[in-house]
Amino acid sequence: METKWLEDFVSLAETRSFSRSAQLRHVTQPAFSRRIQSLEAWAGADLVDRSSYPTKLTPAGETLYAQALELLQSLQNTRAMLRGHNSAGQDFIEFAVPHTLAFTFFPSWVAGLREGFGPIKSRLIALNVHDAAMRLVEGGCDLLITYHHPSQPLQLDAERYEMVVLGQEVIAPYAKAGSDGLAVFNLPGTVAWPLPYLGYAPGAYLGGITDWILKQSKTPIHLERVYETDMAEGLKVMALEGHGIAFLPRSAVKKEVQAGTLVEVGLPEGNALALTMEVRAYREKPNAKHVDPGAAQQLWLHLTQRAASVHSSR
Repeated sequence: METKWLEDFVSLAETRSFSRSAQLRHVTQPAFSRRIQSLEAWAGADLVDRSSYPTKLTPAGETLYAQALELLQSLQNTRAMLRGHNSAGQDFIEFAVPHTLAFTFFPSWVAGLREGFGPIKSRLIALNVHDAAMRLVEGGCDLLITYHHPSQPLQLDAERYEMVVLGQEVIAPYAKAGSDGLAVFNLPGTVAWPLPYLGYAPGAYLGGITDWILKQSKTPIHLERVYETDMAEGLKVMALEGHGIAFLPRSAVKKEVQAGTLVEVGLPEGNALALTMEVRAYREKPNAKHVDPGAAQQLWLHLTQRAASVHSSR
């Protein structure tokens, strides 16, 4: 029996919806259903009454729900104590951060903290967006730093997690600059001659964002996917070599644009395909009975106070 099965079951017991819980647990509904079935096989009893809507627990499910809450809380407390022993005297703050933000946003953001907050000891875990979110959900980090856009919302339970906006990031299409300083590829392309497109792998967060940008364009864009990866850094290297157009965060290409090796690509009528996203930090809400006074808590207070100050000054 896996701990995540119990976490899935507790979510289902509270939402009474397979689809909603699957969203909150960042898995597909079929995968979520299979995990509940695996828990039922382990328990040797039906835990969910699937003939009712909203979903109801069976008597056996009600019993397991009460026990699961106690068990998961006990495990969480034990993990916190173990992590406290492991980091004793170090006070490291663990961050789960998507790869692109780990390369671009995170280093300068940490440097900027020194003036208002002071130096911090950090441990960075670089993952894709989905796995970084799961790291937070499973208690494997202090803070999650990730992108947010309404077209691709991160389905984290607002009753369990709190959020603060750290800044903004813009994603736009870029291509190699020719000897004349102009892009070697010009949008929008044609049906007969689609432009080579360097795209994100299926499931990548920025891939969903770029798909949304292209669908929202009033001008039809004609692209032919010739390469894909789940990392923006990989797309940037391919774009620099002239292999096609890639949608990249501006912070990831700042040096290349200044050097004149990459150029942002727009539409002929001057319409940009750029989109602004928020960069957000998330953490699990602390236990009301015990708030850890450590570095992560102090940093969170600083971030929320700074965000409130920026909001009030607007």
